[in-house]
Amino acid sequence: MPVPAGTVLSMTDAPSGGWVLLLAQLPASPSSPRVTLWRRARAAGAVGLQNGAWVLPATDEHRTFLEGLAAYVRESGGTAYALDVVAGTSDDGIVARIRAERGKEFGEFTERGDALLAELEKESARDNYSFAELEENEQDLERLTRWLATISSRDFFPDERGKDAEALLDRCRRALDAFTAAVYRAEGVAPDLPPRTD
Repeated sequence: MPVPAGTVLSMTDAPSGGWVLLLAQLPASPSSPRVTLWRRARAAGAVGLQNGAWVLPATDEHRTFLEGLAAYVRESGGTAYALDVVAGTSDDGIVARIRAERGKEFGEFTERGDALLAELEKESARDNYSFAELEENEQDLERLTRWLATISSRDFFPDERGKDAEALLDRCRRALDAFTAAVYRAEGVAPDLPPRTD
């Protein structure tokens, strides 16, 4: 869930080392370098401040990453600079934007996790305990697990949303474990498994 409008974040939420800023300008055509830049920056958790300006908390890893993006922009015929920026009065707004972006991702994760739990419940109610259904749900859980790891890797200002997402993933794992046991019983693979207790 995004940071509510009007929420005041303290300067302690800002990174003590400041920020790394990427200023990039690419030719209008072809568009693929702009799309690549956008995708790579977003995947790393960078927030676009305005057209061609991306920011990350200042760490060696982020500095190296943005310097690499700057090199990519220059190789693609553009101009780019990766700059260190000291912490300042606008930090709260940057932190709020980063948190809002993670909030959207955690919200989508919650929707998909709840959907997996609902699917397991629906298939259990229908006694649809088949290996095909199990495989489909295992793939869904694997995607959720990878996605949460990705979101968490770019959650630079963690709060309760990350803990809530971990708890949801744990509920999904436990529900899938129970569903797996029911499939094994139904398919005669392990008929001696105890029945579900929840």
